[in-house]
Amino acid sequence: MTERKLPNPRDDLDNRLRRFRDEQDVASGRATTDKSRQNGVGFAMRIGAEVVAALIVGVGIGLLFDRWLDTKPWFMVAFFVLGAAAGMFNVYRVVQNKGGAVGYQPAPSSRAKPDQNGD
Repeated sequence: MTERKLPNPRDDLDNRLRRFRDEQDVASGRATTDKSRQNGVGFAMRIGAEVVAALIVGVGIGLLFDRWLDTKPWFMVAFFVLGAAAGMFNVYRVVQNKGGAVGYQPAPSSRAKPDQNGD
């Protein structure tokens, strides 16, 4: 007969406790791993890029209209304000976790999904 060597109960408990604590730290935001720091820096870079890109596009369009219609600096100022508003709206969408989806997204329904059995 083959005998299995049972794991040491203490080692098993230590491993399970370590995994549980790690999960709790991640869930509560106390985890300080390098990956979480990198995600934070990436998030900040994305927010900055959203604002700068919107301002560059707005000012660029304003300068083109000003040159075409010879109305310097009025369109540049107007599109700078529109670009700033668009940048802030994009930051709001990123912070609210709306992602890159375009258009209306309905709120998740609070009703439970029906079972697969049709019940």
